[in-house]
Amino acid sequence: MRMKQGSGRAAASRKIWTIAAIGAAAVVAVGGGVGITTASFWDEFEPSSTSSPGSSPAASAPDARSDYTVGVTPTDGAFSVNPATPPAVTVTGATLDAVELVPRAGGTPVAGTLSDDGTQWTATDRLAFDTEYELSYTARDAAGQPRRGTSTFRTVEPANEADAAMYPLDGATVGTGQPLEFTFSEPVTNRDAVEKAITVTSTSGQPGAFYWLSDTKARYRPETFWAPNSTITVESRLFGVDFGNGMIGNGDTTRTVKTHNTRLAVVDNATKTMEVYLDGKLDATFPITLGTEDWPSTEGYMVVMEQYESTRFTAESIGLEPGDPAYYPPTVVNHASRLSNGGAFVHEALPAAQVALGRFNVSHGCIGMSPEGAEYFYDTFATGDVVQILNTDYGPMYVWDGFGDWNVPWDEWVDQP
Repeated sequence: MRMKQGSGRAAASRKIWTIAAIGAAAVVAVGGGVGITTASFWDEFEPSSTSSPGSSPAASAPDARSDYTVGVTPTDGAFSVNPATPPAVTVTGATLDAVELVPRAGGTPVAGTLSDDGTQWTATDRLAFDTEYELSYTARDAAGQPRRGTSTFRTVEPANEADAAMYPLDGATVGTGQPLEFTFSEPVTNRDAVEKAITVTSTSGQPGAFYWLSDTKARYRPETFWAPNSTITVESRLFGVDFGNGMIGNGDTTRTVKTHNTRLAVVDNATKTMEVYLDGKLDATFPITLGTEDWPSTEGYMVVMEQYESTRFTAESIGLEPGDPAYYPPTVVNHASRLSNGGAFVHEALPAAQVALGRFNVSHGCIGMSPEGAEYFYDTFATGDVVQILNTDYGPMYVWDGFGDWNVPWDEWVDQP
């Protein structure tokens, strides 16, 4: 495939090749980031000769090496090249006649464009990871004599690739309290670069911000709960982004998540009740039991994480061993909705605990309900819906213990140290 030729007398006789495959530019450390290096290859070139037998090349084709220069990125032999950086060939005092970029193992040439004056060729296709490329080019000097050069380079190897997963999954419908959680395959030290590469928009127009739980996990939320019945679009343009420590993002994705109507359960320790509000209107009230003084329930906002029609609770899962005063044998519970990593659930209270509903607390931090109440909650609420607990005097759930994100004040969220 031929590229558009430049203008001028020399251009009339030259051919320009497109560049094919999947490659990138040489990478060097520059203040913790990625830089591009260039080099001249003309010292290795031999001028072609159009002289007659017995004449010297210098007589018929003056050596123009000192009259022009060429710069190539990546440099010959470069490795761990970022595939997002386009290879380029630039000449000064000459014009490019032909350029080709191909995978050395074979494949389609990488497309590219030539500047109008014929002095610069730049790849327009993305390169592939873990691929060796060969870049060949020919330039003509003022006398029309060709100079040719070839260089090779290799892009980032799999060990230096990085990607990111998001929860909720693409296409999911969740409650209005669901933060977006990003889990990175490699530690992120260039947080600003990664955040800039991820754009979150919503049909509600709500702005938001990131909050980092660790070097591999970040959350994103607006100042208040997501608007009901809205669509959230997440565009992650991480291809070629330097995560830090030589780790390079390997792909771009676009994901959408929708929210359903507003569902809020307000649990009050003072009254031992749960009031359920759907779209802001009180829909149901149930008696409940919360955690004891030794195992208090946390205050503040929680978000439903997952649900089980029935599941098995063990004391060992919350750090208890046989012989501990609070130990209990493995127990099957019905209509359980998880609120924290630490083991807080909304669930049907055991038969022996039913007498405590609406009166006193007997749980290990869970919200115990009647069979009817637990089933109603299980059927009405889903992942991302919000539970608010009041008056336990214990303090809020931590941001990392489930989705305690809404307990972090907004100014602290956006000004995280």
